[in-house]
Amino acid sequence: MANKKSNSLTQDEQQELLAILSTRFNEYSQRHQGISWSALERRLLANSDKLVVLQQMELSGGEPDVIGQDSSSGEYLFVDCSKESPAGRRSMCYDRQALEARKSNKPANTVMDMTRELGSQLLSEQQYLLLQELGEFDNKTSSWITTPSSVRKKGGALFCDRRYGQVFTYHNGADSYYAARGFRTFLYV
Repeated sequence: MANKKSNSLTQDEQQELLAILSTRFNEYSQRHQGISWSALERRLLANSDKLVVLQQMELSGGEPDVIGQDSSSGEYLFVDCSKESPAGRRSMCYDRQALEARKSNKPANTVMDMTRELGSQLLSEQQYLLLQELGEFDNKTSSWITTPSSVRKKGGALFCDRRYGQVFTYHNGADSYYAARGFRTFLYV
């Protein structure tokens, strides 16, 4: 990752991040109809710890944007909306167990470890499909998704992409890693 995560942003970092998020919010209004920037900004400013996580998502290439709001809690849902799987999160096997099982050519990190470092959560298949309803993502890349323990126990992991105008879910060995496969995360604020 570009920078080590700290517990808070400086005033300048906060203003820079809010400007990026505001520009993206306005540019992709179809992703969050019915949500106002002023209400969202107030929520962000009241949750500085979440701004730190959003900055890490941004620095690793995720281009986070709000795509919904929980009707019960009122929390806003941010998801990595980069056109392709975030560039700063590729070439990683699924988890620590998969990394340690590799005899050679080990990647530098794992999806699950970096997700924890970011402070966000890995998308589920359902969340990935929801994201794909809002645009076309991963036309040239693919993204690891949360894998059921029944699949993981057998050495596998799941990933998704979009090809031929359709979204596909696949399986692969959890210890595999590719330059064109990364992962997307989400955060409630």
